[in-house]
Amino acid sequence: MVAKKLLSWLPNLNPQIWILTVSRLIANIGWGCTIFYTPIFLQLNLPNALVGIILSSASISGVFGRFQGGSLTDQWGRKPTILLAAAVSILANLIFPLTTNFPFFLVANLLKGLGMGIYWPPIDAIIADLTTAKQRNEAFALTRLADNLGIGVGTILGGVWIEKWNDYRPLFIFESLTWGIFFLLIYLTIQETQVPQKETNPSGYKVWAVALKNRPLIIYILANTLLTTYIALQHSAIPLYFKNFLPFSEQTMGSLFSFNVFLGAILQLPIARWLNFFSPKTALKLSFLFWGLGFVSLFRAGTSPTHNLTWAVLALAIMAIAVVIYIPAASTLIVNLSPPNLRGVYFSINSQCWAMGYFIAPLLGGWALDHPFWLASVASVGLGILILG
Repeated sequence: MVAKKLLSWLPNLNPQIWILTVSRLIANIGWGCTIFYTPIFLQLNLPNALVGIILSSASISGVFGRFQGGSLTDQWGRKPTILLAAAVSILANLIFPLTTNFPFFLVANLLKGLGMGIYWPPIDAIIADLTTAKQRNEAFALTRLADNLGIGVGTILGGVWIEKWNDYRPLFIFESLTWGIFFLLIYLTIQETQVPQKETNPSGYKVWAVALKNRPLIIYILANTLLTTYIALQHSAIPLYFKNFLPFSEQTMGSLFSFNVFLGAILQLPIARWLNFFSPKTALKLSFLFWGLGFVSLFRAGTSPTHNLTWAVLALAIMAIAVVIYIPAASTLIVNLSPPNLRGVYFSINSQCWAMGYFIAPLLGGWALDHPFWLASVASVGLGILILG
């Protein structure tokens, strides 16, 4: 009876969405094993200045990957572009455990950024293709739920592995394995969703010029870059902030970030349905407000003499809600703005905001460790709401 009620509560979506959901869950278990521990792993082998350069390098290659991913999504199709992204990610993760020097770490992270850059435009475009307007909030939320669950499980596995064996390198081998399974699932089960267009798209850079003439899209890009920078700070600056300023072990940090991810996973679908009552723009404003509360709590975590763990839990809980609100709202807004024949390009532009965020955040992260950066970030929240207004 309980199982029947649970199944009836799940969204009624195209079966291919469910296959994509399982595939993304598997890939993100591997990603979760490395995403929070890569900065610490690099710190063990390189000076801090070089660590910042390597972490930011992925965003540079990610910019190129997103441009290519968007163009290839509309030219080749969704499925071949996703397979290319998975292949590049497999290669990148196989390089990490084989090196100890800066040039090869840099190459590995550049490839990792390239793979993720190519990945996002087609994976979002295929979901938009397979859903109606009323289904999109829940479809995007469901696939992000799989991402969050995968990252959460991976973070726990990675933390337990490091605590027991103190060896980061096998984690990257495991991530390459999960990307390999993802590749096979997509190759064997997913059908191409791109519909042939009656009109030929503009060629080369002209297609980007057409998209960037859309004024609401430009306004959205400004606000979205702030939001993606906040998310990137979770993955780059906050782990180092916890390690350097709070008495947390790697296993404690792993548990904290797993809590953040699992809370987001639990809230993803309920909040997605709640967001159907709001416009995407209003939802993004709500996300900004929660980020502001999260930054205040994070500042208190580093300054409270006795309750730093409580404040850290509260900060990550609030940030989980902020991300959960942001994800479906941002994707739905892009679908609303984009014509179907340029959907890959529009999602590529949306993904560029993530590249910019992941470039900015590691550079700010070092400064954040020496200054009350988290309170200063609250001012940027007001700026984001003003831009959307």
